[in-house]
Amino acid sequence: MSDQILRQLYNVFDPLRPLKPGDSAYVDCRAVRGDGDILEQLGRPIILSDKETAQLYTGHRGAGKSTELLRLKEYLEENKFQVIYFAADDQDIDTEDAQYTDILLACTRYILSELYEKDKEADAKPLVEWLKKRWESLKDLGSTEISFENISLQVGIGQFAKVIALLRSAPSNRSRIRQEVDNHTPSLIECLNDFITEAAQNRKTQCNGIVLIADNLDRIVPLYHKESNRSNHEEIFIDRNLQLRKLKCHTIYTVPISLVYSDKGTVLEEAFGSVQALPMIALSTPEGEPYPPGMEKLKELIKQRIKQVDSNLTFQDVFTNEALLEKLCNMSGGHVRYLMFLMKTALQKTPKLPIQEKAVLGAIASLRLTYRRAINEDEWSILAEVHQSKRKPNNKKYQKLLFNRCILEYHWLVEGDIKPWYDIHPIILAIEEFQQAWQQLKS
Repeated sequence: MSDQILRQLYNVFDPLRPLKPGDSAYVDCRAVRGDGDILEQLGRPIILSDKETAQLYTGHRGAGKSTELLRLKEYLEENKFQVIYFAADDQDIDTEDAQYTDILLACTRYILSELYEKDKEADAKPLVEWLKKRWESLKDLGSTEISFENISLQVGIGQFAKVIALLRSAPSNRSRIRQEVDNHTPSLIECLNDFITEAAQNRKTQCNGIVLIADNLDRIVPLYHKESNRSNHEEIFIDRNLQLRKLKCHTIYTVPISLVYSDKGTVLEEAFGSVQALPMIALSTPEGEPYPPGMEKLKELIKQRIKQVDSNLTFQDVFTNEALLEKLCNMSGGHVRYLMFLMKTALQKTPKLPIQEKAVLGAIASLRLTYRRAINEDEWSILAEVHQSKRKPNNKKYQKLLFNRCILEYHWLVEGDIKPWYDIHPIILAIEEFQQAWQQLKS
């Protein structure tokens, strides 16, 4: 097998690449994920509603939410909605230190740039004037790239991006910028809504409405305030839920799974309605029995990517035997990104195809080491309890392990009813500290 084929395989298993609609690598996994469908769960309420909707979407990071949201975007566009989708990255939001104002500015930036590009008749001047007034009090921050002297409307829109970049790159100035924006949030939302309303009115004959999808917000790391012991997750999605829901367009925000499955979950549902979740691909039943349909779906995920490199390639060309392929699938826990990571690492350790057992074991060992480093001493017993009970109580210790993907969520369809259940990531099972905690629990 040529080095070129090996190189192409290595790149096609990029774990950070969401699939665009129509990508041949896409595999429909609804049947092994509790039968949930994003088009029905999030899309239909938008199509059927006479007023703007605000919805939340959750799931483990890397489970495939971005791929599903891009499918939703295409579906809504086919139904004559204008969709503004953005995946918040390092240029928009610092996930290690994020607050509501950062998200509001990012949403403003994308709404402005996309709607103004499509409809230059919509008046964005009030928004640019709003930012100009705010910047008057922040001139001493010393950014020579941001100026509002004799500014054109189009250039003014670009200045929003520069303010966001300054917020991201200059931690020492964040509190000043956030405070200034925070003090004038109502007027910003009012200006933004006037702009959205006018743009929607101008395009009324061409589209049924405007939809904003803010992706990757679930990656925001939880930070707790010492005084109140409340997290930035609570500040963004609970304390500021009214502002998140106040935009004059349909909105969808991804939300950290640890917040949804906490004692604040009911508050979220009161504000946004039922929070839709994308669970793992089930590889076993809640009773611990193997679940072959889940295994076949993971194999299909790998097969489709192999076919993208060469339609004549088979599993037998890539793996020494099928047992190695199944071992990789099992060690992923049904988590799509980890499956891609394990495949890519195994290929990295393979000088020549097919992949040998040593490469597969090396990829598994690499991921296991990452998990061992991430788990604190007092958490092994918690993981043992989850593995035994298949349940996850609502407290901060469990929420952290859920956020860090040490605890995984699965959905099981029973007589038309979706039953969630939990287990630890299977990569943890062979770690010595877990085994000690497991033996202590059983004794």
